[in-house]
Amino acid sequence: MAVYTEINDIELTDYLRQYDIGELHSIKGIAEGVENSNYLITTDNGPYILTLYEKRVEQEDLPFFLGLKEHLADQGFSCPRPIAMKSGETLGTLAGRPSAIISFLDGLSVSEPTVKHCSLVGSTLADMHGLAQDFTIHRKNALTLENWRPLFESCGDRIDEVQPGLNELISNELNFLEKNWPDTLTSGVIHADLFPDNVFFLKNQLSGFIDFYFACNDLLAYDLAICINAWCFDRKNSFQVEKSKALMQGYISKRVLSNAEFDALPILCRGSALRFLLTRLYDWLNVPPGALVVPKRPDEYIDKLRFHQGIDEAQSYGLKETDF
Repeated sequence: MAVYTEINDIELTDYLRQYDIGELHSIKGIAEGVENSNYLITTDNGPYILTLYEKRVEQEDLPFFLGLKEHLADQGFSCPRPIAMKSGETLGTLAGRPSAIISFLDGLSVSEPTVKHCSLVGSTLADMHGLAQDFTIHRKNALTLENWRPLFESCGDRIDEVQPGLNELISNELNFLEKNWPDTLTSGVIHADLFPDNVFFLKNQLSGFIDFYFACNDLLAYDLAICINAWCFDRKNSFQVEKSKALMQGYISKRVLSNAEFDALPILCRGSALRFLLTRLYDWLNVPPGALVVPKRPDEYIDKLRFHQGIDEAQSYGLKETDF
């Protein structure tokens, strides 16, 4: 369960006096998520999400995360909105942790995405990229190319315990990506973690994006590559080309990819697969005793990386350059 900092009704009631959202009715810990402590609270005005930011989240990044959601919500984009206190601030302190209250977003995540789900994710991602263009706060991606080798080295000499030959696979892939990464493509604000559990649907329509705590400035097409990895494989890690085609068609219906972005997709997908392989590998090898959250094994992204290594041209993902 993703509740690392416990709070009680007395201290929460006192905290809520800083807001104009009514009296506390109930509080319940939320199991999802691994970075922060999350609670569903209900007040006179309805349900909200209370988040306490734990040590893995840098406090100096919080104005970016909260400001981005506010910026997007102000333009009609469907995402949780930070609730301002009576002072006008959106960031407070509760139980010794930075904290915020966020609006409740109705909907459910899907465990088996369909082609339609993928299309909606693609078009909404492009909307987000467009609406965030004039967001003025900048946050560097802390998990991009230059960070992958140090993360790999921090895993030590136990990597092959996960899978024989994995150390060599990652080392060779890092060498390839460091020589070939397309870092001159269009950049902007990206979500960077748009997995199915971070997208809500309601009555088969997309109701919003959540969990912006990896959002940052990076290549826009890299965000699309992350989504291809997250949405376009089945439970056996087999690539589903129709889902990938729908995802990209949805995206280009709102934002046209340049030829350079399209051609770079195989490398961007390899980089995305390696990024999640490495973070899952590190977490798997460094599970603290008594951990409440069991990390995900990296095997899924080993399979996905191997798949993308076999892709020679972007057309293999379902579209041709003549399609846009």
